[in-house]
Amino acid sequence: MSIVVGIPACTVELRGHIQHATPSRYGAAVIGGAGAMPILLPPVGEGMLALLDRLDGLVLSGSPSNVEPHRYGVAESLTPNSHDPHRDNTTLPMIRAALARGLPVLAICRGIQELNVALGGTLHQQVQDLPGRLDHSAGPGTVEHCYRPKHSVRLSGHLARMLGKTEIEVNSLHEQGLDRPGEGLAVEAVAPDGTIEAVRVVTAPGWAIGVQWHPEWHYAGNADSMAIFRAFGEACRAYAAGRRKAA
Repeated sequence: MSIVVGIPACTVELRGHIQHATPSRYGAAVIGGAGAMPILLPPVGEGMLALLDRLDGLVLSGSPSNVEPHRYGVAESLTPNSHDPHRDNTTLPMIRAALARGLPVLAICRGIQELNVALGGTLHQQVQDLPGRLDHSAGPGTVEHCYRPKHSVRLSGHLARMLGKTEIEVNSLHEQGLDRPGEGLAVEAVAPDGTIEAVRVVTAPGWAIGVQWHPEWHYAGNADSMAIFRAFGEACRAYAAGRRKAA
């Protein structure tokens, strides 16, 4: 397994100590779905950009935390206790640098929101409070219940061709959501209530897709999720091959 995919971690507190962590299912999907070796990237700021020279791909994972509103020009936070400024300080510049060099990027849940903000887009802080919108949050219940397929999304563009269909069922565990898409983003999936569910960076020289749902959840038993991770893995291998030729 020669290709390496970075996964920026979150900052969490455990028994009074700061930890850097992300759910293990993301690494499992990178290994089993993309055929790559995952490494966790600590959220310690722009100094981590030097590691991009060692990576063949980047996965931006979901998280309970929300992107700080001031990052996209909004002063008031509706979730002031749910921020991770260390991750924001790391991922936002990392996204822009990764896209500029053509590094393949797969952005999931919080990741698609980071991708949008990094490219100048804005977010809804509480999608479920908007008129006419579904409740996209996890809600109560067991973990399996929360990650169940919850609604359909209509696919278009590259994502529809990748999956070979124009509609799929997805899980939904988010309160933040995309408002105004950032520069260079094409919307490629929409929920029945109009919520943006997937984007592609059409201006990037490499493969770069963001999805609002969680394809890493039970990825091996879901053909659509496997297709996404396989396509990402193929893009990483192509990027690695091009890097070796240039060396």
